[in-house]
Amino acid sequence: MNRRQFLQQTGFAAASIFAAVGTHGWVARSLAQTSSTRSSDPKRLIVIFLRGAVDGLNVVVPYRETAYYQNRPRIAIPQPGKAGGALDLDGQFGLHPALATLMPLWQQKGLAFVHASGSPDPTRSHFEAQDNMERGIPGTSTIQDGWMNRLLGVMAGRNPIQAVNVGSTTPRILAGRVPVATLAAGRKAANPLPLDKPKVAAAFDSLYGSDDSLSQAYREGRLARKALLANLDAETKMANNGAPLPNGFASDARRLAQIMVKDSRVKLGFMALGGWDTHVNQGASQGQLARNLEQLGKGLAALQTALGSAYRDTTILVMSEFGRTARENGDGGTDHGHGNVMGVMGGGLRGGKVYGAWPGLSPDRLHEKRDLAITTDFRDTIAVVLERHLKLSDVQLDRVLPNYKPLQKNLQLYA
Repeated sequence: MNRRQFLQQTGFAAASIFAAVGTHGWVARSLAQTSSTRSSDPKRLIVIFLRGAVDGLNVVVPYRETAYYQNRPRIAIPQPGKAGGALDLDGQFGLHPALATLMPLWQQKGLAFVHASGSPDPTRSHFEAQDNMERGIPGTSTIQDGWMNRLLGVMAGRNPIQAVNVGSTTPRILAGRVPVATLAAGRKAANPLPLDKPKVAAAFDSLYGSDDSLSQAYREGRLARKALLANLDAETKMANNGAPLPNGFASDARRLAQIMVKDSRVKLGFMALGGWDTHVNQGASQGQLARNLEQLGKGLAALQTALGSAYRDTTILVMSEFGRTARENGDGGTDHGHGNVMGVMGGGLRGGKVYGAWPGLSPDRLHEKRDLAITTDFRDTIAVVLERHLKLSDVQLDRVLPNYKPLQKNLQLYA
């Protein structure tokens, strides 16, 4: 039996440990050199990607726009004060009522939105648009790694769990030369793998004891998983008090926060949520989108609570690949659009404001006569977060977002 057959028969291939940490040899050395789980730099960034293109016009509602209601007779969110109405933000925009759990953050100036934002690339393909945003270089395929992986490359004190992805596979945004750790979503995240059994582990330790790249990747994966589960297990036992974790985003968000609180070496976190492709029966204040938004709001609130004092040094960025059409379709939904809204929350924000130049929804102002136009490139928002929150220099910023100069100069997101 060769090594690959042995891997497949024991289930180790499915564990994705190689994929979770990459194949670069500095990981084991970094772990060996790091004896503490504390870091002197408290700043953290968490990115939540809403896959499927969330309808930003029903998330942050332009309720003063007559055209908004003309275009959406069935799915528009009513004005504030009406039954099922939007929650007033600033006299022009309102928040979908299913996101009521986020209103305290808005009132405390810890939440902001950037409306009419997105990628300048005109694609309406989910795959291409997500790929563009995750690489941070829309319109070209010459650079394949993700902007969060390039961010890891310029950050000091690199270690194998400096970035944690919650999900089954490493996403494009974290793909690249620098290893990251992946933690499965859901209640099975900390379940034992075949590799965790002592006899299987001993067999693998013996099999992969040489200095070749595959053996190094195996050892790095074992070390990274051990570090993650040690942090998770201690916090989970105290918090759960014997109760099982609930399903959904909120429980995964708490789990990510627990890891970050326990081990301050973890600087970056990423989570992706699906279910936002609402072509049919989208609903208004109630319905498919509302149910998803309610879970999103509860998860973001849970993330803030679980981070505790670490929240003041954390920025959470919520983004999606593109928005949806201004006009509802014949199936009570919306189709692939262009401009969208980004959410930013965390400590140190100048929140309680909807940023970005609003282009309007009248027919002559729509992109291709059907979509919200983009006035703020999504990279402008990312650049502000990297410069003001993570303190990247111009040289470092150029490495993360190569050949891009921010166009929007009035995004004063931080105090």
